[in-house]
Amino acid sequence: MARLSIEQLRRQELASAAYEILQEEGIAGTTLAKVAERAGMSKGIVLHYFKGKDELLEVVMRHANALLRDEVAALMTRATTPRERIEAIIAGNFSPKFFKPEICNAWLSLCAEVPRNAKFARIQRAIHARMRSNLLSGLKALLPTARADAAVIGITAMIDGLWLRFGLSQEGLSLLDAKAQMDGILDLHLGSAGKVVGGSKRRRA
Repeated sequence: MARLSIEQLRRQELASAAYEILQEEGIAGTTLAKVAERAGMSKGIVLHYFKGKDELLEVVMRHANALLRDEVAALMTRATTPRERIEAIIAGNFSPKFFKPEICNAWLSLCAEVPRNAKFARIQRAIHARMRSNLLSGLKALLPTARADAAVIGITAMIDGLWLRFGLSQEGLSLLDAKAQMDGILDLHLGSAGKVVGGSKRRRA
């Protein structure tokens, strides 16, 4: 693996510091001065590597997305059936590493800027496109095309909705509750399709 340059290392350190502050204080509280202090650098150094707060937050958004992407990818590599691929995608999105109040709050803060920030919007579209592609890789093996497309909408809407609910208020919603809701939406769209019982797949519902 190639060694990172000093510039790459500094940008990573600053992005990590910004991500930590974003989780604690949201976008309004994530100032360049606080990021510099957290990283043990001067504000001038931050401005040397980033043109401003928006560029820094763009890198943070990519960083947060990459962490979640890698978690999902790792789980998908262990899936052996189409349904397990779908379940792995859901499990990755609700991993205890990420589905916690501070990260939900940070992600909601970034998503709130999407309508006003074209770069954030492009990242968000790429995230949704990747999730759609991943889900369809399993769904199309279990459902007709039209039903697979409808299932993608239902599953992704439930994921986004639970993240939104948890980010806005954690009262009455635990990780187990979220997983139960996702099990319900998956059964709604798939029924018993792809489930393995006694070593053999059930017939499609």
